[in-house]
Amino acid sequence: MAIHNLSQNEVLEKLSTDSNNGLSPSEVAARQAKYGENRLREKKKKSTVARFFDQFKDVMILILIAAAIISFVVICVEQNWGELFEPALILLIVIVNAIMGVYQEGKAEKALDALKNMSAPHARVIRDGKETVIDAAQLVPGDIIRLEAGDFVPADARLLHSVSLKSEESALTGESVPSEKDAQSPVKENAAIGDRSNMVFSGCSITYGTAVAVVTATGMDTEMGKIANLLDSEQNTQTPLQQKLAKLGKYLGIMALAACAVIFVVGLANGIPVLEIFMTAVSLAVSAIPEGLPAIVTIVLSIGVQRMVKKNALIRRLPAVETLGSASIICSDKTGTLTQNRMTLTKAYLDSGVIEDITENNSDEIKKLLMYGTLCCDGSVIFAEGKEQHIGDPTETSIVVAAHKNGMTKDELNQKFPRLAEIPFDSDRKLMTTVNRIDGKNIVIVKGAFDVMASRCVSGDLTAAKQITESMSENALRVLAIGFKEIDTVPQSPSSDELENSLTFMGLVGMIDPPRPEAKAAVETCRKAGIKPVMITGDHVVTASAIARELGILLDGDRAITGAELDAMSDQEFDNVLESISVYARVSPENKIRIVKAWQRKGQVVSMTGDGVNDAPALKAADIGCAMGITGTDVAKGASDMTLTDDNFATIVDAVREGRGIYANIKKVVGFLLGTNIGEVITVFLAMLLWHKTPLLSMQLLWINLVTDSLPAIALGMEAVENDIMEQKPRPKTEGIFANGLGIRVVLQGIMFAVLTLIGFKIGENMTGTLVGGQTMAFMVLALSQIIQAFNMRSDRSLFKIGVFSNKKLNQASLVSLLLVAVVLFTPVRVAFGLVKLDASLYLIALGLILVPLVVMELSKAFGIIKHK
Repeated sequence: MAIHNLSQNEVLEKLSTDSNNGLSPSEVAARQAKYGENRLREKKKKSTVARFFDQFKDVMILILIAAAIISFVVICVEQNWGELFEPALILLIVIVNAIMGVYQEGKAEKALDALKNMSAPHARVIRDGKETVIDAAQLVPGDIIRLEAGDFVPADARLLHSVSLKSEESALTGESVPSEKDAQSPVKENAAIGDRSNMVFSGCSITYGTAVAVVTATGMDTEMGKIANLLDSEQNTQTPLQQKLAKLGKYLGIMALAACAVIFVVGLANGIPVLEIFMTAVSLAVSAIPEGLPAIVTIVLSIGVQRMVKKNALIRRLPAVETLGSASIICSDKTGTLTQNRMTLTKAYLDSGVIEDITENNSDEIKKLLMYGTLCCDGSVIFAEGKEQHIGDPTETSIVVAAHKNGMTKDELNQKFPRLAEIPFDSDRKLMTTVNRIDGKNIVIVKGAFDVMASRCVSGDLTAAKQITESMSENALRVLAIGFKEIDTVPQSPSSDELENSLTFMGLVGMIDPPRPEAKAAVETCRKAGIKPVMITGDHVVTASAIARELGILLDGDRAITGAELDAMSDQEFDNVLESISVYARVSPENKIRIVKAWQRKGQVVSMTGDGVNDAPALKAADIGCAMGITGTDVAKGASDMTLTDDNFATIVDAVREGRGIYANIKKVVGFLLGTNIGEVITVFLAMLLWHKTPLLSMQLLWINLVTDSLPAIALGMEAVENDIMEQKPRPKTEGIFANGLGIRVVLQGIMFAVLTLIGFKIGENMTGTLVGGQTMAFMVLALSQIIQAFNMRSDRSLFKIGVFSNKKLNQASLVSLLLVAVVLFTPVRVAFGLVKLDASLYLIALGLILVPLVVMELSKAFGIIKHK
């Protein structure tokens, strides 16, 4: 049987301990040796060196390194030291790329550290009959501990004795209100964590009352520790972009090797020296691989991150930016994410039949009800610098705030109507009572659950009040009843029988953890964008359903189920009904992961939002996890990919928009870079097949790929987001980066660049009578036509409709690239790159060839060959 299902004596017997004396020092030592310290185990992190070498696992990078090493060998064999510039440049680019990768991955995993920090540092323990304060890490199962309001719970424990105990467990269970605890409460064996009222849990806090408990689990065996285990076992999932680029790298590598093999065979067949053929093959490999692509994609993502920070979305892992843009399911926690995580009084009912919403100017009768309710509260609210600090039970502080709104502060009321006696709330009576001096009379004020209050009232329309209570409850309101009576003298030892009977029913107050005002509009926008919102919470199903219905998450025909109902389903049964379920209530951390993975099995890109410890495993398992920055725990932030710094659910909409825009821009960048690379491959390949000559040297290709193309590519990634991007459906998880015709367009554009470059090469060679003259012409045409192509790639719409120079960053980048090409063409630097000065007529011919891509692309857009999605 489970610990919470055993009697107190059975628990003590099982743990071999004594409730009065605790454990002996020798027994403590033995158990510390057996169970270890009461700490959460840390996951070993990768060293910086390991992360650095991880960067070299990319296929494209490995091919480049191989080419550089072989080049070094060839140079050493030939002792041609003047050629060292070429392989050195390749290795420099590879190393810089690796350093950038390590820098971006520099933030180590924080989830387990945050969980560890949430564990209580000290504990009051009874050992050998004496009470002492010890380091909580030294606790062992069987220790007897004392708890009171304000304490963090140092380990999972079974209550032995409790007085009006409440524990704040929202971070663990999702409950927005502290859970009532009772040492004598019977609990079913299969009860959810939130329903184990005779247990307290590590990392949670005591908000009210006192208790004595016996430690039942420490360290990784606690409920907090189980979450840590879940985090440890959940592997970081690759984002779709990482998967697509990895696949692209393999294809390009295979293509490069195949082309090199063909060139090598053709060269040998035509009697070209082996070393010369190898250097040509290296040129082909360099032209096939977009060396700058990983770095440029990283930079584009970084720029997107900066944009998103301005919109209150902080990205933890760069590739996660585009994942949010492709999210088709948003699984959201309720408490603190869709709601404000603060109980708020919204309705009040008087016995006279008056019912009002709580405002800043309620009727005098409602104000009197609020006054009586506030006088019967121990909770308080501090108002300072426009902020509210709630102290005590949230249900009480909601009454205090409502009174404050109506011009009645708790301090003033207590001074004006002093408390003469009280009976504290306890979970058996479900009532709290005070005696206050009001207008010269001794007034007993009682507040508590209506069903208990009704049996103690002798006047008032209780039938009508019962109907109102049920109506409020159906609308997810937590209802408290308020009654009163006048007494002649204040008893010295007030008792429930004396004060909490023969009451006059005064009225009801209804409170709720309200939805965030902007959440409803955000949910509606998500639906327009083809995203399904799903609520996952530890709260009760009635409350969750009411909130979900109000926000538009739970629609007609949708289902709301509990964690227990989910546990009863097989995976097949769950998959069959998954799409009809919009609300999950009373769920465990394992339930949350199961829900996320069920959607992933259906090919959906799942985003999980949340703020509590209980959200962390699912945040990590999801394609992208979004944590709340203000109310979110460090655990949730550490496990997530993105943090919403304003805790605003609506920020997700902006983040999705930015994510989609960033992905669209990355597709433009990839299309631009690969189009030029394919053009280079075809150019070198055909020239070798047709004329057994290489029109471009490998260092010329590297200059184009890494210097000339890089700046326009980065600027292209900063293109403004298309206005209609949120009217499109999410991309399917299986959709390739070359979907919707991009792949065909890239190949056709590559062929266009190859044709233009080969024409330029042949004209230059014929008119100058030298190979180097043809190479100079080919370099100029290819480099500058690609700068023009960067403008063409900005949109599927005509360049003249969106504004030729409306992207200022691209204007600046193109100007710099133009200057860099000019430096290589028109200064003595050209000698190092194997270029020569040409006649003016050749420069004019080159200008004509360079402008051809602009004409071709505009005609394609005008005749619908290239269509806007």
